[in-house]
Amino acid sequence: MKLNRRFFLVALSTLTFLSFTKQSYADVTEIKKKGSIIVGVKDSLYPFGFVDEKTRRLQGYDIDFANEIGKKLGVKVELKAVTSANRIPLLSEENVDLLICTMTITPERAKEINFSYPYFISKQKFIVKKGSVKSLKDLDDKKIGTTKGSTSEKNAAAKLPNAKIISYDDYPQAYLAMQQEKVFAITTDESILAGILSRSIKKKDFELSSFDISKEPYGVGVNKKNPELLKIVNQTLLEMEKNGKANETFTKWFGPKSQVPLVRDFKIVP
Repeated sequence: MKLNRRFFLVALSTLTFLSFTKQSYADVTEIKKKGSIIVGVKDSLYPFGFVDEKTRRLQGYDIDFANEIGKKLGVKVELKAVTSANRIPLLSEENVDLLICTMTITPERAKEINFSYPYFISKQKFIVKKGSVKSLKDLDDKKIGTTKGSTSEKNAAAKLPNAKIISYDDYPQAYLAMQQEKVFAITTDESILAGILSRSIKKKDFELSSFDISKEPYGVGVNKKNPELLKIVNQTLLEMEKNGKANETFTKWFGPKSQVPLVRDFKIVP
């Protein structure tokens, strides 16, 4: 029996749409059914995601947001350590359900995954030896450490065309390389750098640069196959802003009594 080609294509596209819609909805349904959500986080990046020395458990700013999303869904949060280089592949391959790991929202990344509203905003700066750097041009012929697959890596290469950018698996490795004088400076977001210095036994020898080279808004990463989950994440973030939980979480990790004092100069908005 011959089928009308136009009818067949329309029917096929309709079935494909229905299948995608059902699968996207099933993702959230399955998360609730199994009672847990897997969230990719950093595990050595104070104060966003790190292992507490006493409890041996992961905690931090990003982990607190993950827990709030878990509460919204009514499920347990399972944390999975990720790096800047492997986090998007892990999400795309559905090895994690969400990414909450100091990930800057960029147009390039948005082609691969969906992003929530920004839940944190920082600026990219440098850690340098005290008194060694006055302006960006002082770094343009130096070795600069950062991490693989990060926006910091790309920004540094663009702003410092004559510098040698050396990328490590994580920021603690980059900072160690700086202490060993394998690199002249390291660069990433101010909040991360401040966290590194706050826990360093040699922090008196180093300082943050007075200048920055970019603004970095962090978003929660969600698989493009799951728009329903993205909607829930955004609802959670807006509720946290409205009820004061977002500011409370910021103050907990970055407020006046924190080792990493910063001023919250943003709001979570659509």
